[in-house]
Amino acid sequence: MSDDPGFPALEDVGIAERDKPPFVRLPKPETLFGLRAMRFAALAPGHQLEAYLLFLSEVAKAQDALARALPAPALPPLAEMRRRAGHAMPILPREELAGEPSAMAALVELPALLAAVVMPEQARAALGRIAQASDEHRQAMLAAVLADAVPVEAFAEHIFAAAALQVAAARRAALLDPLLPQPVADGVCPCCGGPPVSSAVVGDANIEGVRYVQCSLCATQWNHVRVKCVSCGSTKGIAYQEIEGVADTIKAETCDECRTYVKILYQRKDMELESVADDVASLGLDLLVTEAGWRRAGVNPFLLGY
Repeated sequence: MSDDPGFPALEDVGIAERDKPPFVRLPKPETLFGLRAMRFAALAPGHQLEAYLLFLSEVAKAQDALARALPAPALPPLAEMRRRAGHAMPILPREELAGEPSAMAALVELPALLAAVVMPEQARAALGRIAQASDEHRQAMLAAVLADAVPVEAFAEHIFAAAALQVAAARRAALLDPLLPQPVADGVCPCCGGPPVSSAVVGDANIEGVRYVQCSLCATQWNHVRVKCVSCGSTKGIAYQEIEGVADTIKAETCDECRTYVKILYQRKDMELESVADDVASLGLDLLVTEAGWRRAGVNPFLLGY
């Protein structure tokens, strides 16, 4: 691919390519949602958000079923994806998902998959509205999530729309050549252009201690320098906030330059940490940091109402 004039060559910094951590780690939808469901369930007992975490475990189980059953999504022509990469653009812009058949199919199937799940009446009513909605209304829901324009009064149904989009986006990203995505901009997923949910210092062999930011939509992970703001790229005024008396495996990396924060999970200390589930379960940290004057830069569709 690097021979293509429209595709950027890998930067030569005097390090053997095999010794560099990969820029992106693509999602594995065949296991992503099942593992997330188990993590939600494991975090629930005794937690202040126990009922909600158990509900989200069931949502993730439904996502797992969809990821295994839906038809394979289509990708743009390779030449177009190379052109986008060469111009520092997301390979699979998330706006395309509004018209992606697999995203609509996932949203149509969700009500039946969650029919027997115990959930708050507000969520049950929202699921009923999705089941009765026209295709045009469902597509409008998907578009609103993708445009970050969810109406406050309709958070509940849009959480389900976001869950459907996560499945479609992860399955599309998983089909990419991992060498194709290139850096786009701070805080922007190189695959779909979505915002981050959180970041993690990984403990995997050969790349232990390397930091990856995870996309809130397609779950692609991209390499990001540590002690550097995920949102604006500044290396000044970076600090780490945590709740006293709580295990130091999750912190909020705050930036005094842009006054935002993104959580950082230390998976090298706890391999069970999961970017979406542990982000929800650590809501107390969000409340602490936002009260101190920082704004959340990470996005989690399951925290839309908070």
